[in-house]
Amino acid sequence: MRDLKEVREDIDKVDKEILNLFTKRMELACQVAEYKIATGKKVFDKQREDEKLKRLTSYVEDPFNVEAVHELFTQIMSISRKKQFAILRENGGSYEPGFKAYDDFDYSDSVVCFQGVQGAYSEIAMNSFFDKKFKDSFHVDSWRDAMDAINDGKADYAVLPIENSLAGSVEENFDLLSEYDVAIIGEYILKVDHALLGVKGATIDDIKTVYSHPKAISQCVDYIRTNHSDWNVMNLRNTAMSAMKIRDDNDVSQAAIGSVYNATLYNLDVLEECIQDDKNNETRFIIVSKDKKYLKKAGKISLCIELSHEPGSLYRILSNLIFNGINMNRIESRPIKGVNWQYRFFIDIDGNLDDEAVRNALTGLYEECVSLRVLGNY
Repeated sequence: MRDLKEVREDIDKVDKEILNLFTKRMELACQVAEYKIATGKKVFDKQREDEKLKRLTSYVEDPFNVEAVHELFTQIMSISRKKQFAILRENGGSYEPGFKAYDDFDYSDSVVCFQGVQGAYSEIAMNSFFDKKFKDSFHVDSWRDAMDAINDGKADYAVLPIENSLAGSVEENFDLLSEYDVAIIGEYILKVDHALLGVKGATIDDIKTVYSHPKAISQCVDYIRTNHSDWNVMNLRNTAMSAMKIRDDNDVSQAAIGSVYNATLYNLDVLEECIQDDKNNETRFIIVSKDKKYLKKAGKISLCIELSHEPGSLYRILSNLIFNGINMNRIESRPIKGVNWQYRFFIDIDGNLDDEAVRNALTGLYEECVSLRVLGNY
């Protein structure tokens, strides 16, 4: 058996040779980039890479080494592409998402819409985000109606819930973001406290039927199951709509789950406050606009990408973020309508569209994705 120190010395020598060869390879990759820029060829050539990986793995026989060589050279070629993308950008070939930067936004002449009736959590989020500094607002029946209002020019901005810390994502709104040509210009995280609301003079003992939005009900399911399992729980499209129904029906046996603000708005009694199962209940709302704009101080970017349906495609795409030192803080997948078992991904990353690293990463994503869309920088 050889001494460990001797083995490690040999490893160091081999690593140095590998390093020298890697440096030489990267120099050659730069020459490839120069040729592709001059001839207009794309940096990412999947057919070439697949053929090369097949040839390289054929040189080894051990099954472990076959996989190892495939992984090693996949990484090496990925690193080479990142270098070529940087050279491409230096020569004016960067991806341009079409957004315009502003020092500040002026909402004073704006019209804003939200889904639901007066008193909905979306309205509360709207008033908090805009600080009521808009010209007018109105409500619509559905989230799609809000997108249509933006698209048709009836509203300048729309407020949409995108995820809840307990109930998860609002899938329909992710689909709407991919369908409509809008931009996210801001977000607001609303602390959600659900209260049990009844008509004036009602008590909890009177209650037999409770109305609310399905997600609000799901956030209070333990409270209902533990304390009031005999209640008849009914779904409605909105928490504020539920409060309105309680007011209009004027039935002491009915209650709504909604905000304390709804009690004031619809002249109801608060029978119990903070009934949600998790007291750290928050909903993230996004503010969307038809105008593609962002603040110069913005620090989060939302992307929508579609990938080829093949092994390693997501890893290859995410490597553009890794090699540019960009932090990804969220990824969500949604099925692509009409195409079975294929998905689009919604990704949130830290950064600003003015950042050099972000521009490099977007250039790589644009080259390697089936489609890339910047949803917003906010």
